[in-house]
Amino acid sequence: MNALAATNRNFKLASRLLGLDSKIEKSLLIPFREIKVECSIPKDDGTLATYVGFRIQHDNSRGPMKGGIRYHPEVEPDEVNALAQLMTWKTAVANLPYGGAKGGIGVDPSELSASELERLTRVFTQKIHDLIGVHTDVPAPDMGTGPQTMAWILDEYSKFHGHSPAVVTGKPIDLGGSLGRDAATGRGVLFATEALLNEYGKSVSGQRFVIQGFGNVGSWAAQLINEKGGKIVAVSDITGAIKNSNGLDIPSLLKYSKENRGIKGFHGGDSIDPKSILVEDCDVLIPAALGGVINRENANEIKAKFIVEAANHPTDPDADEILKKKGVVILPDIYANSGGVTVSYFEWVQNIQGFMWNEEKVNNELKTYMTKGFKDVKEMCQTHNCDLRMGAFTLAVNRVARATVLRGWEA
Repeated sequence: MNALAATNRNFKLASRLLGLDSKIEKSLLIPFREIKVECSIPKDDGTLATYVGFRIQHDNSRGPMKGGIRYHPEVEPDEVNALAQLMTWKTAVANLPYGGAKGGIGVDPSELSASELERLTRVFTQKIHDLIGVHTDVPAPDMGTGPQTMAWILDEYSKFHGHSPAVVTGKPIDLGGSLGRDAATGRGVLFATEALLNEYGKSVSGQRFVIQGFGNVGSWAAQLINEKGGKIVAVSDITGAIKNSNGLDIPSLLKYSKENRGIKGFHGGDSIDPKSILVEDCDVLIPAALGGVINRENANEIKAKFIVEAANHPTDPDADEILKKKGVVILPDIYANSGGVTVSYFEWVQNIQGFMWNEEKVNNELKTYMTKGFKDVKEMCQTHNCDLRMGAFTLAVNRVARATVLRGWEA
């Protein structure tokens, strides 16, 4: 099942639990606006190249829309639609005053020079500048984009609207980016895991963790869990997978992975088949890579007692059912990986105030939001007698539906 079908299914189940009327259900599913633009740029060799840029704005009942911009050759409209909708639910679970959006350009960024990427980003911004804005739609980095891309968007947007640092988040620190943003999703995963384990009378210290994916989120989660006394017994990335039952030396692994662009060949553990990483023996499994990795083929063999979804949509609905029967507790992505968008919100707030926070304040506020988020999800689970995923979805859908009704849009 693809991401859009799974998101729609979770939405339908949540709206049934909440007893929403069909008119509201329909208005919550249809995107607010879909934008598609042609972006033509001169390449360095003088030839003209044309790309398609797009932005899907899903919902703005609770505030401006928020979501990433990705540069990727296969930009599937359905997937982007699902991700925009997912951002609506994610911001609502975290109780941020936002709705969801997503966008990007169908391009392989590795095939363009830095100056070509800059021209493309500026042309894209020129085409959508009157449809985004500090109080309308606030983009952020995603696959294939980063702080530099955001700097170009900010600069181009400001030519039309005056200096507007709050129009994008994930900016370089020198242009109004927030401290703590780089580690935010991984740190959020740590706080989410702490809240979950706490519920079962456990702490991170002494638990055995397996982390699939060692990019930004996976590596930060590993570092922070390790600092809290968690034992990381296996890790994988695109280059390979390694395990050490006594716990991997994470500081050495981080250094090795940075120097060698991957974990393959690291001597502090045994090399294993990357496909088997999800079924390694552990207490907590953290999928932090791609979607759909836990499915009906491998769900029965999973040995973890807890799964913390650091990636988007890593568990498909079939696996959800199997794992539920096995008694595995799954902390859903729309709560577990919301640390990134929460600190993006802090960046936006700092830019609007023109007053920047120190890193300690950012991390403390993040902990407050993640802890409160878990409590809110848990309350919904008790009210509707459901698992954490449905608890998170009912919480999100209820918040967005209430805002919609209060604004009088449901007619």
